[in-house]
Amino acid sequence: MVAEDSALMRDGLITLLERFGHDVCASVDNAGDLAKAAKREEPQLVITDVRMPPDHNDDGLRAALDLRQQTPGSPVLVLSQYVEKSYAMRLLDSGDGRAVGYLLKDRVGAVTDFVDAAEQVASGGTVFDPDVIRQLLVQRGSLLARLTARESEVLYQMAQGRSNAAIARELVVTDAAINKHIGNIFAKLELSTTGDEHRRVAAVLEYLRS
Repeated sequence: MVAEDSALMRDGLITLLERFGHDVCASVDNAGDLAKAAKREEPQLVITDVRMPPDHNDDGLRAALDLRQQTPGSPVLVLSQYVEKSYAMRLLDSGDGRAVGYLLKDRVGAVTDFVDAAEQVASGGTVFDPDVIRQLLVQRGSLLARLTARESEVLYQMAQGRSNAAIARELVVTDAAINKHIGNIFAKLELSTTGDEHRRVAAVLEYLRS
């Protein structure tokens, strides 16, 4: 479902998603209707603006966070006009950081990347806009300081929701090299050896929170 108070933006998102074979079960223009429609439709993904009626403040985000509290794991992709770090951190702190995304609205123009991000969030992934990541990384934690430049680059790519194969293509290295880097990242961040998918999410959260 799509929650966006701009009719032009809302219709554009619906058209885009449907072009790629997704069904939009509901579209709303305010936070109150977001909550009602999400309860009624139980969507596989909620795409919402941050600032929406009735207060035109952070109503959309608060409705999305309430949804994730009431129905843990509900996938939410937030769109924002600006990088707002406090909103990004509130998303990361909800539902252990899984199935959430935060993208700037101008990324919607990169059609394939946007749809890919939406699909990753719907599947339980964590996708954050590169500009959001950069602003969250003004200060680095002591554990992250252990990483080499290449390992930091790999983790940066992971934080954007890219798969190992996609990272390998982006950095022009082998899949085996990426697997080795990721293993080193897990070790240096002192993450548990159980559950690679959980460790991947935990590594990204450590990266974004620091």
